[in-house]
Amino acid sequence: MFRNDEYIENFDTIFEDVKFVANSFVRLKILASLFKRPQNMREMTENTALSYSSISGNMHDLELKNMVYREQNKYFLTNSARVKIENVLELNRIVFLLNEFFNILDGHIVDSIPNESVAELYLLGKANLMESSGVDAYRTYNLIENSLSQAESVKCVMPFFYEPFFDILSELISQEKDVEIMVPANLLKMFEQRTNIENLVPFREYNSFLFIATNDVMILGLFFENGKFDQNRLLTSKNEYCLEWANNLFEEFKKENK
Repeated sequence: MFRNDEYIENFDTIFEDVKFVANSFVRLKILASLFKRPQNMREMTENTALSYSSISGNMHDLELKNMVYREQNKYFLTNSARVKIENVLELNRIVFLLNEFFNILDGHIVDSIPNESVAELYLLGKANLMESSGVDAYRTYNLIENSLSQAESVKCVMPFFYEPFFDILSELISQEKDVEIMVPANLLKMFEQRTNIENLVPFREYNSFLFIATNDVMILGLFFENGKFDQNRLLTSKNEYCLEWANNLFEEFKKENK
């Protein structure tokens, strides 16, 4: 799995090759075609709709750049070329993800998300945005309740009291499931009075974010800048990298609030 410094290193490594490939539409089409499978010249002319002479001339340049090689009558991508193309695709996916994610963050409070977690946003590449609608206004809350009900373990940041969530968490604790709950320090007494849950861990910020990481799913909800919780949108995923990000976030947030 790549980390930030690895992405930067990979980007620096492939930058010159990216420029070489990107300034030629023909080379792009050839590499995209070979990325799918090795092909001979006839197959490439059919699959790319390029002329034989265009493919032939650019194939020679790509061989000199050690991006393709020929065995018998078929052309293959070299291992290094395949890795570089995969990195380009991954970088493109990350840029798309960050654009989407920052659109989600716009107008929301995000200062309390640990810097380490912000730096690892690329792990959320498989996350999904769930939105409520006029037909199902409680879709997001239903997702949280269902996710908690099915959990074998839970780590969560609960910035407000919502009885159904805490009823489920209480039941999980009674079943001796592994449950860790963080609540706002200024509301700790109220949480203790309204639940029978012991060992609630306080955090300093109020209206920070709603966060749940079970053994199976991660859920992140944010507050608007006016202090109201955005109950219509949640970021959620069952992808292993997203779960890794979620667990890292919880540990970093807990560390910041010791």
